[in-house]
Amino acid sequence: MATDGRRERGDRTRQRAARAAARMATVGGLDAITLGGLAEATGASKSGLLAVFGTREDILVAAVAEARTLYVEHVVAPAWGERAGAPRLRALLDRWVDYLRAEVFPGGCFVAASSAEYGHREGRVADAVRALKREWLDLLERDLATAGVPDPGEAAFRIDAYLVAANTRRELFGDDAALDTARRLAGELVPAGVTGTGRKRRQP
Repeated sequence: MATDGRRERGDRTRQRAARAAARMATVGGLDAITLGGLAEATGASKSGLLAVFGTREDILVAAVAEARTLYVEHVVAPAWGERAGAPRLRALLDRWVDYLRAEVFPGGCFVAASSAEYGHREGRVADAVRALKREWLDLLERDLATAGVPDPGEAAFRIDAYLVAANTRRELFGDDAALDTARRLAGELVPAGVTGTGRKRRQP
């Protein structure tokens, strides 16, 4: 019983710290996260954090995983009930705008921020960041292909570019209207009408 209680407390500490680290990363970057700063943000001790995670690198990898969980929760899952293809793409774009406006992360989109920070790196953290970005692009490409877009890879590239640019303008200049512009431009790449299939894919 005591062992189960310690495990539950450890799991709660792990999730709380991973979420705090993910949020901090959008403001100062993953590299700026320190044990001291994370301990202060969570109320845990530095030794307690190391006991739960093992190493600082493990904390950063967990932060990326927690950011993915939040991204799925706020962007992907709410759109997943829509028909694959154009309907789901439109829902994903709407939910992405909502996710930014809800300030899920204080420094904007975690995927955009971490991709820019780790684009030239190697290692476990970089691999986790790269996998998260690739998963998002693959999701867009699959639904674009289902919607009948001739070159889904190029369309996904353009959609992602619009969204990243909107995130940058909003964070740098406080230009909230950039989200609406990105939504409109990205939406123009999605075929009009109900284009797609009723087939449901497994949620990421």
